[in-house]
Amino acid sequence: MECTVHWQPRGMSFIAETGSGHMVAMDGAPEAGGRNLAPRPLELMLAGTGGCTAFDVVSILKKSRQEISDCAVRITAERAEQDPKVFTRIDLHFIVKGRNLKPEAVERAVKLSAEKYCSASIMLGKTAQMHHSWEIVEI
Repeated sequence: MECTVHWQPRGMSFIAETGSGHMVAMDGAPEAGGRNLAPRPLELMLAGTGGCTAFDVVSILKKSRQEISDCAVRITAERAEQDPKVFTRIDLHFIVKGRNLKPEAVERAVKLSAEKYCSASIMLGKTAQMHHSWEIVEI
């Protein structure tokens, strides 16, 4: 896996080009010299973690033959007050929609992602307390 990040000379914007050929913009807050044109780098870390774990949960539920129609993950995080301002707590709340979803299947999928499959959340769990919760919305 690889990625190249290029600074955009006006302000504190950066463009990342991933090894798979995709591009992602990042920018800083105005008080840090940015122009608020794109997400902050650490916001993208949370978004990537959400994507990684949601991918796992959806995949596991589909393989379990659950009738899932939607999955969202709300992520909130707290950071240390002093540099380096690492994440100290991350809460991931899954909202899983579908028909006749079994609570034990959803719980199992979230647990497997948290403990075995999601490299991003397991890596962040080395510095942050990770909390996972879930709910089912019947459609």
